[in-house]
Amino acid sequence: MTKKFESVQVDDLALNTGQGGEVHQIAGGDVETLTTQGGTPVSDDQNSLKAGSRGPTLLEDQHFREKIFHFDHERIPERVVHARGFGAHGFFETYESLADITAADIFQRAGEKTEMFVRFSTVAGNKGSPDLARDVRGFACRFYTKEGNWDLVGNNIPVFFIQDAIKFPDLIHAAKAAPDRDFPQAQTAHDNFWDFISLSPESMHMALWIMSDRTIPRSLRFMEGFGVHTFRLVNAAGKSTFVKFHWKPALGLQSVVWNEALKLNGADPDFHRRDLWDAIQMGDFPEWELGMQLFDDAFAERFDFDILDATKFIPEEEVPIRIVGKMTLDRCVDNFFLETEQVAFQTGNIVPGIDFSNDPLLQGRNFSYLDTQLKRLGSPNFTHIPVNAPRCPVRHFQQDGHMAMQSRKGRANYEPNSWGADIGGPRESPERGFRSFPAEESGGKARVRSETFADHYSQARQFYLSQTEVEQNHIAKAFIFELSKVETLAIRSRMVAHLLNVDEGLAKKVATELRLKDMPKPASAKRPTKMDLKASPKLSILLNGPKSFKGRKLGILVTDGVDAGLLTGLKKAIESEGALIEIVAPNIGGVKASDGSWIEAKQKIDGGPSVLYDAVAVLTSKEGAALLAKLPPAKDFVTDAFAHCKFIAYSAQALALFEKAGLAADLDQGCVKLDAAKEAKSFVELCRELRFWPREKTLEPA
Repeated sequence: MTKKFESVQVDDLALNTGQGGEVHQIAGGDVETLTTQGGTPVSDDQNSLKAGSRGPTLLEDQHFREKIFHFDHERIPERVVHARGFGAHGFFETYESLADITAADIFQRAGEKTEMFVRFSTVAGNKGSPDLARDVRGFACRFYTKEGNWDLVGNNIPVFFIQDAIKFPDLIHAAKAAPDRDFPQAQTAHDNFWDFISLSPESMHMALWIMSDRTIPRSLRFMEGFGVHTFRLVNAAGKSTFVKFHWKPALGLQSVVWNEALKLNGADPDFHRRDLWDAIQMGDFPEWELGMQLFDDAFAERFDFDILDATKFIPEEEVPIRIVGKMTLDRCVDNFFLETEQVAFQTGNIVPGIDFSNDPLLQGRNFSYLDTQLKRLGSPNFTHIPVNAPRCPVRHFQQDGHMAMQSRKGRANYEPNSWGADIGGPRESPERGFRSFPAEESGGKARVRSETFADHYSQARQFYLSQTEVEQNHIAKAFIFELSKVETLAIRSRMVAHLLNVDEGLAKKVATELRLKDMPKPASAKRPTKMDLKASPKLSILLNGPKSFKGRKLGILVTDGVDAGLLTGLKKAIESEGALIEIVAPNIGGVKASDGSWIEAKQKIDGGPSVLYDAVAVLTSKEGAALLAKLPPAKDFVTDAFAHCKFIAYSAQALALFEKAGLAADLDQGCVKLDAAKEAKSFVELCRELRFWPREKTLEPA
């Protein structure tokens, strides 16, 4: 008879890590043996079957196949993950020929433009969840090349939670709403998620990333994208070069702060969608440059970590990024369902000149995506849907099936056949056709994890030390908030034990704020943390921010009697910077300016909070300020902007509002008094820094 238990200490759990084959037994009694759906006992649920510890995943792994198969079919018609998404059309322009490193047609000719479709998404929430959930952002890009569709299906973070795809169902189950209560939604601040993470040391690097500001971006336009995995480029001579793909936003990086994200979700749960839609509709087309980190087998051998490990990245300081082209999104979809919902990205969609590596997470994704599309779209003919159809000629003998829209004519639906070209149809082409790189593989067939995947803390530490003091503080606060929602003390303690292997100062800060009575010992580590890895400044958002206020938005709160000259001067300064303004007023109809002109409003004060804007200005008359001082939303407008470290411009008459909000004595160098229109330019130049971060320390409790 088996014993039931609610929660146990980490040392009591049975975990087969697959590294060295060690098994940690559960103390205190027998437990049920895990089986397949057919009842076969499972020996290892942590690792897929591979040909050698670093070899490819084997198709005969029926346990993995069954597990992924069932997971892929759990939801209809909504995506199991990445359900909340938004797409747009665009094009990619190649900067230079890369024929020396790849035979991929898209990279052969400088200046060539290739049609694209891109879908951004959150991971954990359903279709109705808010945009500003703390979550990884999907960054899926389809290139409609002359030799077929190439799908680069990545994220806005270069690493992932797990090393082997067999763990993906467990990760998502843990992050999603609990099966008994169906909450929480679109958030990870709960027991199940952190229970899984705390029992999966391989997730520690990703844990630092998701607790950083990377997971609460200001806009989809202001975030990086990554291919995550290591791929291969293969040139016409058959030479292979390893590659990691990067997307660099033209507008630079920017995120919001956590309190701001919470309020944005209430003010506008479609904030990211609306921002992207508006930018494209106004002709302010979002742009990203595609970069490649290129390296050979010699680098892979000497690098501190395994290039096949998706929980690791290669610092740009060690392998610089080569910029090879630019993506521009210039057209919104005509129908959300037909395009954004029905687009079927697949990591397996590659073209000649691009190939896979043996990354076990990538290998599993290649298997899983095709299965997923069949379930979601109901037919093997999903490539007949326009958004999924290649733009190059398609010729094959696959036919019939549900929702078949096209098929070749004639009697031949098989190959080889002896009919002539007109009847017999297409034939394979050894010259033009896709060829897998002939990598040599060896090793025993086994469920194993390569020993080279065993360091789970060193890069987590490197990431943390690469952040500015402001960003480190945000990471600590994020851990504190998330773990404060965890009800099981043992889970909180386990996470602090892991953080001790990352940075002792971080761990102690989290433990202190959680008021742990006893500091745990550092978690046991297969390999000790490398203390000598150099910081990588490229990993910091604040160190890689924009050089202008372009593409951002200034919210201007106005009242009747607003100084028309001051408002006009501020508008001109903002527009010359390439930024936008939005007028907020006590009433949606607008206000009457000092010169008698009418100023149309975009937002009513209680519907246009300061969280919607990157910086704010408060321009009022004396009477108008007295009116605003009586309105709670107006007081919130300035107190939130101040608390979120935004730059604030104000007219002398507006001080009455700041006094009523309790801020008059606290106004700092990030708050600029505008006495004349000519001063607006200096304020806009200040806004290029995006936030006045020194204020944050003054807001901390003593």
